[in-house]
Amino acid sequence: MGRVADLITRRWVAGILALAALLGAGAVIGVIGQAAQPDTSTAQLPLGSDSRAAAELRAQLPEEEGSAAVVLFSREGERLSAADLATVAERAKAVPGAVGAPPTVSDDGTAATVVVPVSANDATETAALVADIREVVKADLPDGLTAQVTGPAAVQADLAAVFDGANVRLLAATASVVALLLVITYRSPLLWLVPLTVVGVADQLAAVLATHTLAAVDVVWDESTVGILSVLVFGAGTDYALLLISRYRDELRTTPDRRAAMAHAVRRTTEAVVSSASTVVLGLLTLLLSLFPATRGLGLACAVGVVVAAAFALLVLPATLVVFGRWIFWPKVPHVGQASLADSRSLWRRVGDTVARRPAVFVVVTVLGLAVAAAGTTQIRAGLDGADQFLQKPEAIAAGERLAQSFPAGSADPTLVVTTADPTALAATLGSVEGVGSVRPTVSGGGVSELAVVLDAAPGSTDAEDAVRAVRAAVADTPDTHVGGTEAEALDASEASNRDRLVILPLILGLVLVALAGLLRSVVAPVVLVATVVGTYLAALGISWVLFTQVLGFERLDDGVPLLAFVFLVALGVDYNIFLVTRASEEARTHGTRAGMLRSLAATGGVITSAGILLAAVFAVLGVLPLVVLAQLGVVICVGVLLDTLLVRTVLVPAIGLILGDRFWWPRRFPAPAPEATREEVTAAV
Repeated sequence: MGRVADLITRRWVAGILALAALLGAGAVIGVIGQAAQPDTSTAQLPLGSDSRAAAELRAQLPEEEGSAAVVLFSREGERLSAADLATVAERAKAVPGAVGAPPTVSDDGTAATVVVPVSANDATETAALVADIREVVKADLPDGLTAQVTGPAAVQADLAAVFDGANVRLLAATASVVALLLVITYRSPLLWLVPLTVVGVADQLAAVLATHTLAAVDVVWDESTVGILSVLVFGAGTDYALLLISRYRDELRTTPDRRAAMAHAVRRTTEAVVSSASTVVLGLLTLLLSLFPATRGLGLACAVGVVVAAAFALLVLPATLVVFGRWIFWPKVPHVGQASLADSRSLWRRVGDTVARRPAVFVVVTVLGLAVAAAGTTQIRAGLDGADQFLQKPEAIAAGERLAQSFPAGSADPTLVVTTADPTALAATLGSVEGVGSVRPTVSGGGVSELAVVLDAAPGSTDAEDAVRAVRAAVADTPDTHVGGTEAEALDASEASNRDRLVILPLILGLVLVALAGLLRSVVAPVVLVATVVGTYLAALGISWVLFTQVLGFERLDDGVPLLAFVFLVALGVDYNIFLVTRASEEARTHGTRAGMLRSLAATGGVITSAGILLAAVFAVLGVLPLVVLAQLGVVICVGVLLDTLLVRTVLVPAIGLILGDRFWWPRRFPAPAPEATREEVTAAV
């Protein structure tokens, strides 16, 4: 990397490389663009699950019978009048795609429904057809009579509306947060533009390369993949940029030639950035073992994004920065002769000196604090039903809740049994199953039949899960018969999420442990660092659960959040420890283990804190999307990164390092520092 650093910082090479990289990336982004998103109808259905088999068998049915919308007509607290029922019948005939079936009136007379088949090939077409239905049924209704559209097609349409322009909003919010925090960090009217531009181009290039990689290896991705990818690339890329620029500024205080200073900064930063990126990539690639196709796509896409972010931070950013003179740091221009961060009496050096006086006390207090915070995890309840997926309740969900007041709870979204057997005989069997309200055949074709099974239990309840299990038990001996629908899919998702956690979480820890051992050439240090990151994760989950239930009003945690939060927090949390301990290792070679840890904290404290706050803020931006799962994921990662940055990396890891001394690096050994240096460092520490 030394030769590469010398090359990319040369007078002519730097400018040409920076211009070629940025223009070349722009050409790829503009000309090639992102790959077309594949069919995602089964992207969230676990591989090998019964609900996925039902969806695949259902795809053999006639295309025009693909989904259904349920139009609900009602009056608040009143029975429908004869005039109302006449209006309902008239609208039932006028609805696009209606088959002429008469409306179904509830037993209490307060509501009526019309089931409308929706023939569509994708979410966009479904959304357009549902919009047409809503326009027709709501036009010029009598006073007090309301019409709402629910059912699977309407839920799909409202979900598509959530992501309509979402990636643009998310990108704009992320870029704005990064720009604001860079301005605050550098307190310069110019410097922040360079890393923001480089990382912004890297983000868009990563989206193109990631989606084409996914398409090439036939891995699906969903609407949220590119949005989460952007958040990660902006967060990780800006972190790497902050680390490089901090080291470059430090080198400018001792090196007259800015090109030599940048070359030295790149050489010193490469180990930390490459090690960090490698650890994150390894963690993300473990998601390829998930049973959820969309989660596999997210892991691979984000791994590609981190590689792109690291490459731009180590190659394009140094070449771009060195084109400008020292004036780019104005008004705080670094000059030769100024004290380096490691030698300064900065805030973080004073924090380190305080910790050094009583490291055991800080370890005990910090560990107890994390344990108390982690206690909240014992109260977590997981599993969101359809009504709880949105931060703002869309019409399809609200209409489904209203429908359940007048009809059996599962009427709006029945459980679907797809079979190649005799549907009439199977319907008779299912009708006697406990928890089943009614069964009706809906469509047949190509030797495949579908039955709509209305459950008595409320959607998302334990009783609904039990009813799905009972239905599956009833058809277990019937060949080529599978149970799908929202309730069955939720049950399968919960079980698959439990399996993913049992398989992937230990694997991530093992890979990170091995990666750290190879990087640090140590056994003790990796164990300490991984243990602190796991403690941070549990504490973040516990604190977030309190925020969810006491502040944000969530009653449950999405099944996928614990796994994704663990992957991101472990991988990214180790980043900051890598930044700290690689600098501590460098300083220990000349100043000894104790002084090296304190000098490292002084040198990296500011940049790591800035990077952590920025990363936490970037993930919090996921809350701009009105999906609960993304909001919850953003909150957990935000809390975890702040804990890791402000407490674990600042206090706990240095305190443990000071207590263990040379044993922290075992079996690696550092030469004893010169006596003069030792006296100076001990005096400074005291």
